[in-house]
Amino acid sequence: MSDRNKENAADRMTREEMLQKVGDLIKDIKMAMLTTEAEDGVLRSRPMATQNSSFDGTLWFFTSASSGKVGELDWNPEVNLSYAEPSDTKYVSVSGNGEIVRDRAKMQELWSDIYKAWFPQGLNDPDVCLLIVEVSAAEYWEAKSGKMVQLFGYIKALATGERAQGGEHGAMDLQPESAKAAAASRGASADIESHT
Repeated sequence: MSDRNKENAADRMTREEMLQKVGDLIKDIKMAMLTTEAEDGVLRSRPMATQNSSFDGTLWFFTSASSGKVGELDWNPEVNLSYAEPSDTKYVSVSGNGEIVRDRAKMQELWSDIYKAWFPQGLNDPDVCLLIVEVSAAEYWEAKSGKMVQLFGYIKALATGERAQGGEHGAMDLQPESAKAAAASRGASADIESHT
């Protein structure tokens, strides 16, 4: 498969297949780097433990209501999550909107005693809440070949001056069709307003 075909493989997937692909790539990666934007425009990243639940287009994280990221989400709900598993050459970048929720039933569903390290009072801690990220897009890079095949490819590229073949890359729009239609409608309205 050529690089061009590999890069466009995600274009032929259904939304459900894309969700499955992203879910499969991140399921064993326990930590993600969450990036938010502060009011001064500075981007801030911090590690977050992804909850062990099936990926359906949303990601869940426990957090403190008093943390700086909560104010940053109020300022700009757009976030990025980066997942990396270098030993398996898997890298995933996920974009979406984050929101703080205090859904007690969801917290009980996701809770594990390991979180007592951050919330000693458990779910009775008044500061504990959930961050939900509604994913709108994802991009991934993965090399399916073994390490020796990758190493040979890099050495060959150095020797021949040709570009190394780095595996599979895909970019996915994970918004539901209804959200895409609404965005297109808003865009058309903006175009009409700007031309009047």
